[in-house]
Amino acid sequence: MKNIFKIATPFLAFFLVLSCSTKKDAFINRSYHSVTTKYNVLYNGNEALRIGLEQLNSNYEDNFWEVLPIEPLKIDVLALPGMNVDEDSSPQEFEKAEEKAVKAIQMHSMLIARQERNKQIDDAYLLLGKSRYYSKRFVPALEAFNYIVINYPKASLINETKIWQAKTQIRLQNEEQAIEDLKKLLKKQDLPEEISESAQTAIAMAYAQIGENQEVINHLNKAVFKTKKNLFIPAMITKNKKVSSEKIISTKNNEQTARNLFILGQLYKEKNAIDSSNTAFQSLIEFKKSPYKYKIQAQIEKAKNVTTSEDELATIELLKKLIKNRDNRPYLGELYYHLGSLQKNQNFEVAIESFKKSIAAKQISKFQKELSYEAAGDLFFEKAQFLKAGSYYDSVLRATESENSKRIRRLARRRNNLNEVILYENIAKTSDSILKLVQMSKEDQTAYFNKYIENLKSKEEKATPIKNTGKGFIFSKDNNKKVSSTWYFYNIQTVGFGEQEFQQIWGNRPLEDNWRLSDKTQFKLIDTKLKADEENLNVVENEKYNVEYYLKNIPTNTIEIDSLYNERNNAYFKLGVIYKEQFKEENLALSKLEKLLTFNPKTALLIPAKYHLYKIYNNQGNAKATILKNDIVSNYPTSKYAKIILNPNASLIQENENLPENIYAEVFYEYKDEMYDSVIKKSTNAISRFEGHEIIPKFELLKAYAIGKKEGIVAFKEALDFVAMNYPNTEEGKKALEVINTIKTKIQ
Repeated sequence: MKNIFKIATPFLAFFLVLSCSTKKDAFINRSYHSVTTKYNVLYNGNEALRIGLEQLNSNYEDNFWEVLPIEPLKIDVLALPGMNVDEDSSPQEFEKAEEKAVKAIQMHSMLIARQERNKQIDDAYLLLGKSRYYSKRFVPALEAFNYIVINYPKASLINETKIWQAKTQIRLQNEEQAIEDLKKLLKKQDLPEEISESAQTAIAMAYAQIGENQEVINHLNKAVFKTKKNLFIPAMITKNKKVSSEKIISTKNNEQTARNLFILGQLYKEKNAIDSSNTAFQSLIEFKKSPYKYKIQAQIEKAKNVTTSEDELATIELLKKLIKNRDNRPYLGELYYHLGSLQKNQNFEVAIESFKKSIAAKQISKFQKELSYEAAGDLFFEKAQFLKAGSYYDSVLRATESENSKRIRRLARRRNNLNEVILYENIAKTSDSILKLVQMSKEDQTAYFNKYIENLKSKEEKATPIKNTGKGFIFSKDNNKKVSSTWYFYNIQTVGFGEQEFQQIWGNRPLEDNWRLSDKTQFKLIDTKLKADEENLNVVENEKYNVEYYLKNIPTNTIEIDSLYNERNNAYFKLGVIYKEQFKEENLALSKLEKLLTFNPKTALLIPAKYHLYKIYNNQGNAKATILKNDIVSNYPTSKYAKIILNPNASLIQENENLPENIYAEVFYEYKDEMYDSVIKKSTNAISRFEGHEIIPKFELLKAYAIGKKEGIVAFKEALDFVAMNYPNTEEGKKALEVINTIKTKIQ
């Protein structure tokens, strides 16, 4: 036996040496290199490519609020020769796959008499092209695919290679060439379903790049659905069942098939073809091999497509069922958001609670949290609860990472419009509270603060067992029942108001020691004062249960009390006008102005308050308008408001000196809302009507800004030149000149 082994070993070694040669066209050589290439080098290379793709897909974050890209590959910079690109963030497995492909070509290629004898080399070139494609090196990838098409025209994978060649052309922005090549490929008879689907998907990619959405829809339908004519016929949906004439093509690439279905639903929705959109999403939901993320997002998209109250109720129940499913925990932010969006038409409080649960979801994305904050703010805004709306809008503006987006800019303008409301509401609330105490007798004041101290002690006793565990619930000592915690930071609205008040007092301060000091060099000079402040705080802490401490802080000085009355009355008047003119909330305006009249304000506020009430009631067809009209005309006949009521067509400047300012405020708010055509038109009319008035330069400058927004920087400069030349001594003229100097460099 040993002798046989000794004899066989040299022959086996000689056999291996002969078979290793790539220059000999013999069966043994071809077989050896083919098998070694396929089951060794290419196997490891394809495994590396597969792992790289899995990592690429897992790291890619889709924005389901926008139409998804057909291929989930983020391209930041076109990788052309001679261009600087960002550092490659592709998985390292693609580099490994490329190395294996190069190794297969270099060590196992059998190019003899201009003909490749190793049938696996075309596979190696395809792997080389794919690995370069996913590494975003499209020019060298195209070279690899072109090599196969030119040198292996009869290869079994030639059709797949042509698809990859076309996809690379798309990435290099040669969409027309890609479409032409793919159309030629699709004309071939008896293409396998998998090749046909890939080709249709690729040509849809090309059309998506050039914005031909109808062609995208047509080819995605052909990629996904199989019918007698290979066309998608939208299913008929009834109350009891779904009748469908299409069947999803059997494919190995379930991820791409599911993605194509989802994109179809999105594109149909863009065309307002809601039935077809729902059919595509339903087909995706019923596609058993679809990745779950597409299924749950399809359910959410169907919730967005609700059009009838009957469907709305059914969808609410469906969303509640999905929320109860533990598998949907990663999607609770989105599910609660859409649940709230449907509930807001039925129950305001329930909808707000859903939005709060969306915000509190553990795995919610930053963008979704923004949208949930914004939705809650919008709902409070619609209900004219402007203080709460402002708090939620502040949360959006603090969290957003897209400050320059149109949505955020519009939200910021709306939030800025609330500043006056919040200011005057706080003034009114504070003044009312203090004046209520002022009007009490000494005995009532004492009783009030005794009750306040009792409540304070009770709250502190209940708060004693609370420990900061980071949870939103505590357990009572008495009954061991779970009760909601009232800790400051568990209340989203309270935190928002607190942060807003902090910023009004202190501004934006960094998180550091001695944060109250804007100038740290002065620390030693005011250290004594800080210590004194701390001592004062200790005094307050010690006296918070002392009734006399509160009583002595109630204003008693007549001048101070009168000032509070004036501030309170002015706040109510301002709120009435703002609600009426800016927010068109007539009922809120009525409540503020009617309340103001009960305070017996001074004539300077009394007459305009009655005039605004007259205008609101007259607009509503209320009989109170006649009473107010007669009151103003009879009791204040010389006032400008009486003249306006009696002769509404009289010269506006003569009868109401403040009217130009009111019109300017109206036009200015339209500018903030990007209504530039209206701003230009109304400014032109105002300039003509109020000729000679001091407000004219303001209208001119506002008009110039609107022209710049609408017509571009050159027209903007011309308009600014006019303001600077005609009103050189005004603030507006100086501002125009300053802006001109700034934009000159951009024009040159």
